Amino acid sequence: MSKAIIYIPNKNPMQSGTAKNNKWILEFITKDPTKNPLMGWESSSDTMSELKLEFSSKELAINYAQKKKIDFDLIEPKKRKTVKKSYADNFLK
Repeated sequence: MSKAIIYIPNKNPMQSGTAKNNKWILEFITKDPTKNPLMGWESSSDTMSELKLEFSSKELAINYAQKKKIDFDLIEPKKRKTVKKSYADNFLK
């Protein structure tokens, strides 16, 4: 079986909100990407690389991978630092 990665995708950089950013993705890693000599596109004979599975929790994604005997790497999301500011802080420094 192929190797996969389990992660939460990054939020859209065009928006500041974090809603709908809680899906865990199981994505298979491409084994042998090759370049098409005619068009120059990257292609692969591995069809598993086209598959992305969504899970509502990390545990469900890990259980699925273990049940199907898929080797995986888990990428934990980084915690976001929020700094509370007020308008008055602009004039205090």
